[in-house]
Amino acid sequence: MKPFIILYMIFFPIVNWAQTLHIYGGNEKDVYLGCLNCNKFDSKSILNDFGKYGSKYSATSIWNAYGSYGGKYSQYSPFNTYTSSPPIIVDAQGEFYGYLTSNVYMSNRANFELANFICKNWEVIKEDVSYWYEKIF
Repeated sequence: MKPFIILYMIFFPIVNWAQTLHIYGGNEKDVYLGCLNCNKFDSKSILNDFGKYGSKYSATSIWNAYGSYGGKYSQYSPFNTYTSSPPIIVDAQGEFYGYLTSNVYMSNRANFELANFICKNWEVIKEDVSYWYEKIF
């Protein structure tokens, strides 16, 4: 584990959100990509490595480095630092919380701890998302 991640987790713990946040991607932002801050046992959670949205092998997972919504090269991936089409984050009522993206120049980029942590550390997180759930929450 990288030392900066350990220090980050000690000094900047991420708290549970009162509002459940969801990720949508694709050209029309109509492809559901999972729940950003749900419990790791929730089938919709991006941190449930056995679920459709948390498995690094699933076509609808941001952790799939070779899929349409993951990796550093896909135009719809939050981890492509040059994308102009990253996923959006919304709550259950559809309120926009920003784009989940590593592209620091993207306007309306989600700029809260959880989004920033995931975008900065995705390569480590994708290897064991359930483990990271315990560290993040």
